[in-house]
Amino acid sequence: MGRRLSSRFVAGMHTDEALHAAAALNDHGISVTLDSLGENVHSPDEAHRSAAIYHELLDAIHERHLDANVSVKLTQMGMDLDPQLAEQIVREMTEHARATGSFVRVDMEGSEYTQATIDMVRRIHAEPGNEGHVGIVIQAYLYRSQADIGVLLKDGIRIRLCKGAYQEAADKAFPGKAQVDENFVRLAEILVASGIYHGIATHDEKMVQATRAFVKEQGIPPSAFEFQMLYGVRRDLQRALVSEGYRVRVYVPFGTEWYPYFMRRLAERPANVIFLAKNVLKS
Repeated sequence: MGRRLSSRFVAGMHTDEALHAAAALNDHGISVTLDSLGENVHSPDEAHRSAAIYHELLDAIHERHLDANVSVKLTQMGMDLDPQLAEQIVREMTEHARATGSFVRVDMEGSEYTQATIDMVRRIHAEPGNEGHVGIVIQAYLYRSQADIGVLLKDGIRIRLCKGAYQEAADKAFPGKAQVDENFVRLAEILVASGIYHGIATHDEKMVQATRAFVKEQGIPPSAFEFQMLYGVRRDLQRALVSEGYRVRVYVPFGTEWYPYFMRRLAERPANVIFLAKNVLKS
């Protein structure tokens, strides 16, 4: 089961395997975000080693002319050890992305990190030359997300909208799927109409259809945004959207930390088990 999961949902253990997967997706007209798996580190040296992988990726993306960028978690960059360390690492990564014409997506973790993540990305994005080279993730299941999007849009920051995968308290997140879906559609409409290039991250065909219907009704071109999905999940839908002229980006995770990563996600939110099981059977 481990091998089946890792081969289906993880591009491999090493950088070269991830880059090979990125090139193969590019051949199908699909953009890529590369994600070196790993979360909480235990020392500054470990944080710097994690960051070195991303610098290697940014150089390789540039050298191989890949349509790709990178996504990073702050806890992997030492956020729990020293927030200033994490910020400096992400700042250096953003400067590298700027120099190579690329982009860094700062991922969003549990709600205890939400405000600190937003504040950090806003500071780095505001530095001269960094505009358009660093972005963030907003989770539709949090009550606060519409207000957060309003602040980020004023700064011109690119957002990846997802539903959210962490277990959250009832006072912080919508408790039911229908409510999360409703908020997701509401936020997606705000983003695609904003004039800033955002990512709408979902495998839910109802959410995809709602977004498609809105942009058609509003006369928003498909090039104004992109759909985003996970590696190995709904490959049929990814290719169908590309064939219809929509932009699609696939998140490609890789690395030796795939097992604890999946186990944490499955333990935090039981619905993830059903999600993975269904998609192992789909094309």
